[in-house]
Amino acid sequence: MTEKLQSAIVVDGLTRSFPGVRAVEALSFEVGPGEIFGLVGPDGAGKTTTLRMLAGVLSPDEGSVLVAGVDVVRDPEAAKHALSYMPQRFGLYEDLTVDENIRFYADLFGVRGAERNTRSAQLLQAAGMSEFRRRLAGKLSGGMKQKLGLVCALIHRPRVILLDEPTTGVDPVSRRDFWRILYELVAEGVAILTSTAYLDEAERCHRVALLHQGKLLFCDTPANLKSRLGKDVLSVTSSDPRRVRGVLEQAAGISSLVLTGDRVHAVVDRAMRRIPEFQALLAAAGVSFDAMQQVAPTIEDLFVDAVSGGAPHA
Repeated sequence: MTEKLQSAIVVDGLTRSFPGVRAVEALSFEVGPGEIFGLVGPDGAGKTTTLRMLAGVLSPDEGSVLVAGVDVVRDPEAAKHALSYMPQRFGLYEDLTVDENIRFYADLFGVRGAERNTRSAQLLQAAGMSEFRRRLAGKLSGGMKQKLGLVCALIHRPRVILLDEPTTGVDPVSRRDFWRILYELVAEGVAILTSTAYLDEAERCHRVALLHQGKLLFCDTPANLKSRLGKDVLSVTSSDPRRVRGVLEQAAGISSLVLTGDRVHAVVDRAMRRIPEFQALLAAAGVSFDAMQQVAPTIEDLFVDAVSGGAPHA
């Protein structure tokens, strides 16, 4: 019971169905203060449904949710001042300026006067947006809109922040700024739960829950997740990676293949045995490659291997 009181978020057996689909099935995890916890998975994995239930805007069919000690299922209104929820399409008013949007959200949460002005100035400076205070929200870039959404979501100093794919479609500079703000919040003891379809972004989280079709596959630190693959990973660099993948799809010893830019990652049983075999296969097919080497596994390698069955070809 002591652990549950110390946890900022406690999810137990969370389940939700829609007609013809089980969106989330028996999901359980905890998030501590000062932790960035990532819900990671492709579209349809159940990330948005989970966040909406944690925010109290969608009721679960089964299970319980505690946020900052408040039972969100029984009393969603009581949890609103302890948490902040930033959905994929945050409700900015494009015909209002940056300052006017912040003032609107500050009024919603009862943050007024000197407190609002001080907090607003701090957040805008952290987001690199101080000089845009009088600009209409509709005139901001996509990345700046996301940062403004985060500023509005943080104006009342929530203890828990729920972010639904906040960096999707955001430029690299704004994405970096966004994560810098999150790390500063973590230093203040804020609990952050963020969802993403970018498996590489999971590396930025303290712990990660990998979701697939509403079910929890793994939940651990990024380092522990990568170490549990228990197989080798080969990286093949080529100017024609699709042809490389096509040749290797039927090769022996491979349990999964991932195409990443100009590279193909192959999860294999034994790297040193397979390298000469794959080199010979590609040469026989007339497919050139620049390099083939064993590399450290990524979270994406683990995820793809898990959902593909993880069994090597005979």
